[in-house]
Amino acid sequence: MIFEPADLAKREDADRFIKSVVEQWGRVDVLINNAGVARDGILGMFSDDDIDTVIDLNVKGTLYVTRAVSRRMLARRSGTIVNISSVVGRSGYRGLAAYSASKAALDGMTRALARELGSRGITVNAIASGYLRTEMSHGLDEEQLQQIVRRTPAGRLGEPDDIARACQFLTDPRNNYVTGTVMVVDGGLTG
Repeated sequence: MIFEPADLAKREDADRFIKSVVEQWGRVDVLINNAGVARDGILGMFSDDDIDTVIDLNVKGTLYVTRAVSRRMLARRSGTIVNISSVVGRSGYRGLAAYSASKAALDGMTRALARELGSRGITVNAIASGYLRTEMSHGLDEEQLQQIVRRTPAGRLGEPDDIARACQFLTDPRNNYVTGTVMVVDGGLTG
């Protein structure tokens, strides 16, 4: 394993990190873009810094890392990229305009890159996750969490393992015909 601090919203950090990975392991077969941040509140009251924070990491950071990795995958004519998106990018939620926009951007990027890289043996997909029991949901109070659980046919919040299993499926080399897909993993919430 390699652990290295990096601000992926900075192109130089993203490039340096990927270079370190390649130096240690020789190549990158799978990229899962999972770094993300949310800021909630009414957009009219958002500061420029809040907007920049969300867009810089969620969109630009993903583009920087993906560019650095895809260059290497193109040379080998193989690889798998999975972007972790959100159902919020598909449906929009009050108070999450910047976050919704950033996740919708990942969905569009996924479809475009699948077309761009598919003929070169690289698959690109996204997972639009629902509400998960993670740090991002800790800001919700118990009443809000219970309301989400009641509206979710699976009757619970998602767990990180639910997303990990979807990643396993999408990164399995036998699934080389699945590309350009935004897989919704939300317990039926938006279905």
